[in-house]
Amino acid sequence: MDNKRTQPIGIELVKRGVVTEDDINKALDYQTMHPQKKIGDILYELNVCDPNILINAIGDILGEKSILLSTDNIKINVIDYISLDTAKANKAIPFEIDSGKIKVCFAETTNQKAIESMRLLFLNKGLVMEKYITFSKIIKDILESLEANSEDDIDVNTDISGLLDSIIKTAMEKRASDIHIEPLEDSIRVRYRIDGNLMTAVTLEKDKQAQLIGRIKAISNMHQEKQESQDGRIIMYPEYNIRVSSQKNIYGEKFVLRLLKKNLDVKQLFELGFPNDPALVKDCFNKRNSIVLIAAPTGEGKTTTLYSIIDLLNRPEINVTTIEDPVEIRIPGLNQIEIDAKTSFSNSLRTVLRQDPDVILVGEIRDRETAEIAMQAGQTGHYVLSTIHTIDSIEVITRLRKIGVSNYDIASTLATSLSERLVRRVCKDCAIKREFTEEEKNIIRGIASKYGIEYDFNGKYTYDTVGCPKCNNTGYYGRIGIFEILKLTDNIKEMIINNDSSLEIRKEAIKEGYRPLVIDGFNKVFDGITTLKELNSKLAIF
Repeated sequence: MDNKRTQPIGIELVKRGVVTEDDINKALDYQTMHPQKKIGDILYELNVCDPNILINAIGDILGEKSILLSTDNIKINVIDYISLDTAKANKAIPFEIDSGKIKVCFAETTNQKAIESMRLLFLNKGLVMEKYITFSKIIKDILESLEANSEDDIDVNTDISGLLDSIIKTAMEKRASDIHIEPLEDSIRVRYRIDGNLMTAVTLEKDKQAQLIGRIKAISNMHQEKQESQDGRIIMYPEYNIRVSSQKNIYGEKFVLRLLKKNLDVKQLFELGFPNDPALVKDCFNKRNSIVLIAAPTGEGKTTTLYSIIDLLNRPEINVTTIEDPVEIRIPGLNQIEIDAKTSFSNSLRTVLRQDPDVILVGEIRDRETAEIAMQAGQTGHYVLSTIHTIDSIEVITRLRKIGVSNYDIASTLATSLSERLVRRVCKDCAIKREFTEEEKNIIRGIASKYGIEYDFNGKYTYDTVGCPKCNNTGYYGRIGIFEILKLTDNIKEMIINNDSSLEIRKEAIKEGYRPLVIDGFNKVFDGITTLKELNSKLAIF
């Protein structure tokens, strides 16, 4: 809870006879050691008076409705209306519905952003929010209790083998890409990454930690006694390859399990979100004597895009070879090589060049040696596809320069660089269609005008995300790529050879039709695929 008055709330409580001056002095002493806590919360924790009287007095002083919330007066199933992660982020619990109004209890009254966010969330569900306040510790305790009882399909009342199996199978059912098993000071937190976002799945008792770690190591072929970082693999689930990574922290060993589904169908580029323009695809990818690089941070779909390009190029008369770490999708007709601790991208690439390849996929360009061999391959009649870690397609040039590739090699060999991000798709089962607000229109117009683009908002709509069981109450289901494309024209190649800066190259590229990620993002907002809020979470545009 919080307080908005200029008059100290402690003085008001003393005036009303709820507490004594001695109680306030004790609370102030306590606050010097816990400065983040409010006086009202401290008085509650010190148990200086009847908590019902205290919260009612505080509510009256603040002009807010108040309640001493408990599990007994929560009349609804909280997770039917809000995810626990959202409740924790906003320190709020909905507890009753009455005549189209949903009563929501907050721990803080000054966090207007959280209050407005919750108001809109419930308004989109057709409910008017009625705000209440209670003590922060009550909100925290109830949320922890709800989390402990919200295991969904995770069976915590079984042996360790059954528990881990339940955690993994539930993650598969919920479309998780990763499972994080994290030792905390007094518990173990299990989180799933779904559509790019981490969500708490269950919190386990600390006394299960040693057994759980032992079981993970046993089935992933890790050394039991070794506590340094390790990598392993779980192969006991027929439809999945599961990569396991361990890392020791101050409370034990953390594990991340990457779920890689076997025999996935490779999606066409257009399905991934690439512009539906066959001529553009042919211009970007149907080449020889060149290299194409895809740039994005980790986890933004680079490998999936590479597979789609390879699938597009794969024909019986072409020798396609891939060098990957690891091979995530097996494609018939390809020669796929998986590197290990004894090999590297550069060594494997040298060997592949003696295998008469036409198209070579190199999982990632990490160093100068790999980059130079890839460039040489491109210059000697091969078509090379790879990824690189940079923020956008133009900074690919800067990155190659920094790892030691010459301007001449970049200009003569790099044909196209792409950048992409993955944004969440609106869940059409629960989203609410609406017109763009004036603020949203101004944001879009202001950015688009820099690139000579005008948008007509007449008849255009966007969506408010709500949340339902299908989308785990997030409002989003699945992801799609947003792309930007830099084609190296003669002018840009000349600028690279002249060692012009990325800023100057960007100006020229814009003149020649280059458009950044945000423009493709706007297009997908207009198409009702994603939202401006989601786009901002990826690109920080406002």
